[in-house]
Amino acid sequence: MDGTPIYDIKPYLSFSDCHPEAVNGFAEETKNRTLPVVCDGDLPPDICYILSQDPRPAYQDDPEREYKLDYDGWRVTFTVEDGTVFVKNLEKM
Repeated sequence: MDGTPIYDIKPYLSFSDCHPEAVNGFAEETKNRTLPVVCDGDLPPDICYILSQDPRPAYQDDPEREYKLDYDGWRVTFTVEDGTVFVKNLEKM
């Protein structure tokens, strides 16, 4: 509603903010988490890295759902099942 404050609550991340001695809380568990990426063809390294970071919304966990990622002139279609990213299609745009 107009005139009401908006609260945007995020965890503090000492590894990316200016107070490295601070405690990360629940964010510490996922700091170095990556997913393996399976692709039949050559996947540009930048895209492979982005996919390994699991770019899906956190509330999405349907192994049959296809996601799309547009990056640097490429369109990638992928799924995630049992903690692994599967590239279904890679095309130059």
